Amino acid sequence: MSAESTPEPGIPGESGTTDEAGGGGPRRRPGGRRRRPRARRRGVMIAAWTAAGVVVLGGTGLGYVYVKLNGNIKSVDIDQALGTDRPTKADNGSENILVLGSDTRSGANKKLGGGADDGSARSDTAMIVHVYEGHKSASVVSVPRDTLIDRPECTDTRGGTHDAATGVMFNSAYTTGGAACAVKTVESISGVRMDHYLEVDFSGFEKLIDELGGVEITTTKDIKDPDSHLDLKAGTHTLDGAQALGLVRTRHGVGDGSDLGRIQLQQAFVKALVDQVKDVGLLTSGTKLYALADTATKAVTTDSDLGSLNSLMSFAGGLKGIGAADMNMVTLPVRYDPANPNRVIVEKAKAQQVWTALRNDRPIPRSATEGTATGEAAGVVSSS
Repeated sequence: MSAESTPEPGIPGESGTTDEAGGGGPRRRPGGRRRRPRARRRGVMIAAWTAAGVVVLGGTGLGYVYVKLNGNIKSVDIDQALGTDRPTKADNGSENILVLGSDTRSGANKKLGGGADDGSARSDTAMIVHVYEGHKSASVVSVPRDTLIDRPECTDTRGGTHDAATGVMFNSAYTTGGAACAVKTVESISGVRMDHYLEVDFSGFEKLIDELGGVEITTTKDIKDPDSHLDLKAGTHTLDGAQALGLVRTRHGVGDGSDLGRIQLQQAFVKALVDQVKDVGLLTSGTKLYALADTATKAVTTDSDLGSLNSLMSFAGGLKGIGAADMNMVTLPVRYDPANPNRVIVEKAKAQQVWTALRNDRPIPRSATEGTATGEAAGVVSSS
């Protein structure tokens, strides 16, 4: 099937694009009355992420609350670690953000990951979020953790150097050298400059969903996975934090049991979260707003440019016009590795279509993801 005509920039999901989580293109939302500046300053500004579904909330203020929330945010100086040998930064206002869901396999995360308490760092979720010029729409590219790639030599944020490696799993970059090596690897395989980095801790994600009062989703099939402690009958559910975390981490309860099926659940959950969070009455309770902001800021690690409450709020505010219908979510084009069905290999020609689209601030063409491995879990979860 050939790609259709190319739509105008910044309108993903129209002719020539695809959306694996829902199949429909974005719709223009009717304009609403602007909030007064005072209300907007006190309001909620949201940036959603994957796979594991991150939400960043912030409220302005002075004194203890501001200092407390500002002190919660952890940041890493990725620009210093990577130096100047990087892809060119776009000059039209578009942005690329690498979003990772991390699990240290220690402390509170031990029971969530089901692994040994060895203190090692793992990244089970990776999404490249491209925000188009004008910040009215976005494309999200999920990168399977099991993708075999060539990892470049990199320097971590502590100054340690890590050798290059050939034919290793994508998530080994984070395990080996943390945030800086993860960004270096993404830039190496894509040729796309990452403007920002956002990492969300799994235990913090669970608490955040609970603070939000849960997220409503509909399952079209039963999902049962003892490994992720998830047992859902087909139907509509309001997931608490533990269930939401189980959903975005399950891989044996849906589809072909691969990481690709899990990615499709993550994409559907992110859309449900983005849609639902608009209806949460946060402005009615300052206490609830503070609890959400406290939990969210404790859960995230950012690049140094976003490492303050003001910077994070400004960044999130720039994304508040992007709803679920404005997001085109795809998976990096891959095929199963003939030598190991638990690994996938990049479909280089199709992947190049994705990277070229992002570099040029254009929608991802439908042809980039046609005929690639999917994990067979599409349509299992949708927003209610």
